[in-house]
Amino acid sequence: MRTIKTLENHPPLHRIFDRYAEEEMAVFLDSSLRNHLGRYSIVGLYPYLILVKGEKFTVNGRECGQSFEAYIKEYLKSHREENPTNLPIVSGAVGYFSYDYGRKKEGVESRHEKKDSIPESIFCFYDVFLVEDHGTGELHLIANGKQRDSGEMIEELLLQIGRIGEETDFGSDLAEEPGGGDTGAAGGCRVKANFEKEDYLGAVDAVVSHITEGDVYIMNLTQQLTVCSEKPPYEVFRKLRRENPSPFGGYFQYGDFQVVSASPERFLRMEQGHVVTRPIKGTRKRGETEAEDTALKEELFESEKDRSELLMIVDLERNDLNRVCVPGSVRVKELFKVETYATVFHLEAEVEGRLEQGKNVMDLMEAAFPGGSITGAPKLRAMEIIDELEHGRRGLYTGSMGYLTLDGECDFNIVIRTALHREGVYTLGVGGGITCESEREFEYEETLQKAKAVLEAIRKP
Repeated sequence: MRTIKTLENHPPLHRIFDRYAEEEMAVFLDSSLRNHLGRYSIVGLYPYLILVKGEKFTVNGRECGQSFEAYIKEYLKSHREENPTNLPIVSGAVGYFSYDYGRKKEGVESRHEKKDSIPESIFCFYDVFLVEDHGTGELHLIANGKQRDSGEMIEELLLQIGRIGEETDFGSDLAEEPGGGDTGAAGGCRVKANFEKEDYLGAVDAVVSHITEGDVYIMNLTQQLTVCSEKPPYEVFRKLRRENPSPFGGYFQYGDFQVVSASPERFLRMEQGHVVTRPIKGTRKRGETEAEDTALKEELFESEKDRSELLMIVDLERNDLNRVCVPGSVRVKELFKVETYATVFHLEAEVEGRLEQGKNVMDLMEAAFPGGSITGAPKLRAMEIIDELEHGRRGLYTGSMGYLTLDGECDFNIVIRTALHREGVYTLGVGGGITCESEREFEYEETLQKAKAVLEAIRKP
């Protein structure tokens, strides 16, 4: 039996998560940027059902004869629970789909050796959720009673939250963290790219050739950076959320690896059958002064190259949604909107539709994943060229992190501005859309600009 407790006076959720960040499978979907996109932050604790899609598909550690997709579809159907609240989630799962999961789904073989051993996808159904509503300031504690009495679990949470409240002030959740602090061990970290600059410039030329030959209209080209650092991943996350707040960030603690994200991009959200995707195409760095900021923002808004990129991806996303949405329901709600972030401006759009009756989250993912903004158009050919030109598998990068609920809803980001940590090594991908109008030097510098926030969080004490 589910128990829900609402607190009006409470420590910020990220302070509470400090107590649980080292618990295996603890997850935090963090909307640290207070804008119209990031109203809720969500913590998931104490999973009762762990689904891992790797070389084999396992359920709570045991190999399953069903496919990963079939299992989730059937589970969502047979365990459907209505959500009696206005909260985004009271029961369901949090996890990720890697880009490599999507590549395999699309039937694109990789020429690259698999270097990391993270699963293609992990989803955990959690007994306990903590949901912070940044609109009302309330914190909602939800215990579903799957493993033990929900009332007892709520009482334990209240006890922990009370102790945290005694130790810290309830002020701004973006203020400096109390106690502990950063080790500073990352000051001398080493950064290595899997492209030399000239190689990347040559790859841009190769993409432009594919475009002029008619293979693709636009393609996303990325490089991966490897950073050796002793700085613990949770310290990197705390630094990143303070200095580069984002609406779709997060921290996933999976035991032998961790995910640190400050993603600005929503991939898919579905609420009561209403589907939204919000692609990003176009980036400018922030200026040193307000006047520079204004000039750079206007430059991005007026850029023909960036506007044409976004239009092509919007068209691709419309086609993807039309595969599973009610005919005539897919439309462009917003186009060419410049959004402001800590280190960059982005040009964004929003496409919406209504999911067809009888289809669910996995049908939506099968139709639209991976996102067009980080592949290209046409998607399949772009993904084939990506594997030909890039110097390694993308792994988690440009996949999606987020949640799906037992009442049939979901919200997923695009995994960008994200680092995967394993045994003292951070891996992060950076890239951008290439068109026939692309300037090689600009494209290369844009990838470095996108890496800036995450690298500074790893490096800075």
